[in-house]
Amino acid sequence: MRLLSAALCCALLVLAEPAPRAQQAGSAVPRLTFDGTWPKLPLPNKWTFGGVTGLAVDNDDLIWVLHRPNDLNETENFAALNPPQAECCVKAPAVLAFDREGNLVHSWDTQQGHMILVDSKDQVWVGSNTFRVYTKPGKLVAEMPRSPQAPGRQGGAAAPAIPADIEMLAGGVEGASFDERAREVYVIDNYLAGRVMVFDMDTYKFKRGWGAYGKPLKDIAPMPRPKYDPKVPVTTYKDFLGHVTVLLVGNDVYIADRQANRIQVFAKQGKFVREFAIAPETLGDGSAVGLALSKDGRLLFVGDHMNNVVWLVNRQDDKIMGRVGYLGRNGGGFNALHMVATDSSGNLYTGEVDPNNRVQRFLLGS
Repeated sequence: MRLLSAALCCALLVLAEPAPRAQQAGSAVPRLTFDGTWPKLPLPNKWTFGGVTGLAVDNDDLIWVLHRPNDLNETENFAALNPPQAECCVKAPAVLAFDREGNLVHSWDTQQGHMILVDSKDQVWVGSNTFRVYTKPGKLVAEMPRSPQAPGRQGGAAAPAIPADIEMLAGGVEGASFDERAREVYVIDNYLAGRVMVFDMDTYKFKRGWGAYGKPLKDIAPMPRPKYDPKVPVTTYKDFLGHVTVLLVGNDVYIADRQANRIQVFAKQGKFVREFAIAPETLGDGSAVGLALSKDGRLLFVGDHMNNVVWLVNRQDDKIMGRVGYLGRNGGGFNALHMVATDSSGNLYTGEVDPNNRVQRFLLGS
């Protein structure tokens, strides 16, 4: 197992750092405390985590983790070599679920991918080249249809071998969120750097979809995308730039466009409402990635992949109220922060990809 700092032996107080006074909005920033006792480590069977690409909390407050076992290859996979090079470790199954106490309660394998969700029927949705639906113990019960064609390449750049408005998944699942009342699932298909696709949760029939600024699917531009430049207005980028995720909150559809350091907000039928920036000077892999909601519903938690903090955004005015975390490998810090989720008590869970390859919990204080 990856060795963490001695701080993991006990809880370390990590306050959500307030934003500058001019940026603060609403009431006080919530207090979040890093909890080094969760999850319980080491994992059984000499298992260890790969990069965390999905994080979800179900109605029973089980925390579901989708990770990439193959990230490890021969790194930290020493016990699986022939002959074994050390007593630890072995790749864990791609899906792991923990209870609130940190105990591992479910573990099963599937294709590695991106995004995990659990619906009100206790079905576990795992995203990869499509969505596959499982029981909690890991029995496959359904699979969402996808295009039999794959995007082609032309002159070294991706070319739309299939129509931009094809009404089924053509790329891979990048993000997703449920509207249980309407029995709809919002899926981010990463074809053409990101399309919002809405399907019936029960029949998987396509219902509607759109691109950045609410443009019709057919109008999404072909690849490649321009490189993000903080010196030009973000409205210059009429399409999503890539690594897009989604969170549905009431009637608001939040779309995080990581490569463009922005979040766009839509009505559920696809009408563009507004957009706001998240650390707009960020380059590299971009800022806005994972999305989650605070217990009281007033804050949007935004995981920042490059700056390695969780931004606390006031949903009333889209202003940043504070942050959680810092760049670091010790407990309470992040390195390649990727996913965020919250439980029914308002506790925050985070997942990182390489080099940290781990999940952490931050307890909501009074």
